[in-house]
This record gives sequence, structure tokens and C-alpha cells, in this order.
Amino acid sequence: MNIRNRDINLLYLFQILYQEGLASIAAERLAISQPALSHRLNKLRKEFDDPLFVRGIKGLVPTPKAHAIAPQISRLVSELEHFYQSELDVPLDKVKDVIHIYTTDYMESILLPKLLSEIQKIMPFVQIVTHNTQGKLPRKMLENGQCDIAIAGFYSDLPSTFYQQKLKEERLNVLARQDHPIIGDTLSLDAYLECKHIVTTLTGDLNGVVDKALSLMGKQRNVISGISSFMIPAQIVSQSDFILTCLDSVADQAMDQFANLQRFNSPVQLSTVNVFQIWHERTQHDAIRAQVRKMIHSILDENGIDR
Repeated sequence: MNIRNRDINLLYLFQILYQEGLASIAAERLAISQPALSHRLNKLRKEFDDPLFVRGIKGLVPTPKAHAIAPQISRLVSELEHFYQSELDVPLDKVKDVIHIYTTDYMESILLPKLLSEIQKIMPFVQIVTHNTQGKLPRKMLENGQCDIAIAGFYSDLPSTFYQQKLKEERLNVLARQDHPIIGDTLSLDAYLECKHIVTTLTGDLNGVVDKALSLMGKQRNVISGISSFMIPAQIVSQSDFILTCLDSVADQAMDQFANLQRFNSPVQLSTVNVFQIWHERTQHDAIRAQVRKMIHSILDENGIDR
């Protein structure tokens, strides 16, 4: 069949249905009625000679053929969007847009002061909205357009339609208040294990990288609280005998904010944490989002794009 007999708009319909899995939400995103969506889905099925999406317990379930063609359709839609956007050729200082970034509170604190200032100079009508990434990759949000960029040091198992760029590498330090009753001028493993610990947990899980490393040594620390913030634990440590194992940048800010804190190298052998920014293939060629990613990379000052 010649391409002139194909309806290219159906590719976008496929992408929305594949991302959402619910006909009602897909219809809402496409601004059409559900009967109209059903009519277009029937055309889509006829073009590919496959049901593509069948009813399941929680919505529409992609068929094996739908899974197979999804990456190709995502690339095609992305390229078409890039083509039409480049044709509009709107100057950066005139474009109006909203960029949604999923990250953590500590990353907001080291990134946003400079990022917002730089964006205002170059793209004054672009707004930035941040969301808590809640300890996991916001995969669905990246796929459906609710998230433009995700930044953290704990994302893994990225789909082939996602890009990643390393931004910085961080070690884990230990914070304690000065004149701590257990810790002296240096922090031994025995003293570390004798102390009571506060941890940051975005998911509620208290078994973090430190605990897993200790478990391999046949040891365990005393965790008395898990807190859904990177910034608050340091304040608690400054006012108590609890200690905190945290990233370099978190320790830097805490030392500046609380004069009575001291920092130590971790007595537990731990791997460094690599912080990445993640984005979906659909925004790879978007000029506004590419500019924001470039700014983020420059502010956090590391190199390298991987796919």
C-alpha cells in the first residue's frame, strides 16, 4: 500500500494509547470523544492488520505486535514533531512553554537558583515546575509528556526510548554534631555502628546502600528514623546525637548552614553515586528542552551523553 493511502495521524493515536493504556484518558489527551477514538482505533487496526490493543482488567493491553512497533512509532512521531517545530522557528526569547522537572529537594536547592536565573535571561517566557521524583524513575510521566526531565542518582533499567546524561559524581559522607559523645576526631566503624542513624528514604524503604554493604560484612546499624527529604535530616543531626550518611553536596550545604556539624569519610566502603538527567526520545529534538538540558549540564559541571 502506498503512503498516500495511510493516515499518519493514526501513528500519534497509537503512541497515546500505548502510553496511557486507557481509552478515556487517551480521548481526553486527543480532545476527541470516546466514540471518535474507537472509530480511529478501528482504522488503526485495519492498517496494521492486528488488534494492537485489547481489553484487560485495568484497561487496554498492547498485543505483541504493538510492543514490537512501539519504538519505531515513537521515533517517527518525535521526528515529525521536530520537523513542524523547526518550521515554526520561534526565537527562544519569544517562546512560551512550561518545563516539568522531576527531582529531589537537595537537587532543587543546588540547581534552581542558577537555572532559573539563566532561563530568565534567554527564555523569559518559559516557566519551570519541579516535582518530587519519589524515589523512582517517573517513566509514565516521561512517556506521556507530564515530565520533561528527571534528575537523580538512583534511576536504573532505562527503556530504549530514553536518553541519559551524567551530570555529577558524588561520594557518601557522614555528618555528626561536634562534641558527639561517641565520635572523636576520627570515625571508626565500631563508633559508626554504635551511633543511632537517620536516613533519607523517598520510598519508605530503610534498607539502603549502606545497610546492604553492612549486611555483606555481617553487620547492621541502628536506624531510628527514615525521612522523605535530603535537607531536613542534617538539621536534626545538628540538634541531637544522631548521625547521617549523605551525599557530598548535601554535606556541603549542611556544613554551611549549621556551624556545629562535622563531617567524616564513611567507614563503610561504598560506591560513588552518579547523578543523571533523563529524558524521553520525544523531546530529544525539542529546542527549548534541549537548551534547558544544556543549562543543567553546565551548572552541575560534568560531561558525557550516553544512550
